[in-house]
Amino acid sequence: MVSASVYGPPMTACLSSQNAATVFVVDDDISVRESLEALIRLEGLEVQTFSSAQEFLAHPRTSTPSCMILDISLPGLNGLELQKRIAVEQRDMPIIFVTGHGDIPMTVQAMKAGAVEFLTKPFADHVLLNAIRNAIDRSTAFLARDAELRSLKDRHARLTPREREVLALVVVGMLNKQIAGELQISEITVKAHRGSMMRKMNAASLAELVNMAALLRLPQSAPRTFASK
Repeated sequence: MVSASVYGPPMTACLSSQNAATVFVVDDDISVRESLEALIRLEGLEVQTFSSAQEFLAHPRTSTPSCMILDISLPGLNGLELQKRIAVEQRDMPIIFVTGHGDIPMTVQAMKAGAVEFLTKPFADHVLLNAIRNAIDRSTAFLARDAELRSLKDRHARLTPREREVLALVVVGMLNKQIAGELQISEITVKAHRGSMMRKMNAASLAELVNMAALLRLPQSAPRTFASK
């Protein structure tokens, strides 16, 4: 169970920027759920509690930063099994395990599967709150990267087939004249496609475009006619 006092400086200021986040508590002990809910709400965070893994899985997904405080011993689907499900279905939700009787193999298994913390009851409030802050930071970063990638994919999807061809050749280092020869079009036409492609991709430089191509996992190998020169 959580300790009665918080050590060190108050965490409220540290967590104030994370107020849009939600902490999910999954524990079959109602006293633990109520204690954790009260503690987390004092920090200005939204919290939702569940008595089982099945109850949590029936709940709609959240699209905001989040983390989970998860008891490893649950009726039905246990904590480690729920962790496996979350790793596939909700990768943006870091997990903080709590248990009253953890052992080293169990801890290793949970951490290898991606848990950000493994706490044994009783634990101090500040330890849990630090873990929550770190977990929400991770979730926020993951969601930001995911949103950036989706936006990048949308921009790439708006390119014409010819603009995609030009992009693929630009990122391997081909000059406009070489691209014109490869695609059998004029250099002026290449410049027009290249300019349009750069605007649609919102790329300010070649280096930025190369990074985008890497994120999109586009092929970055030169055509044979160019590689042989």
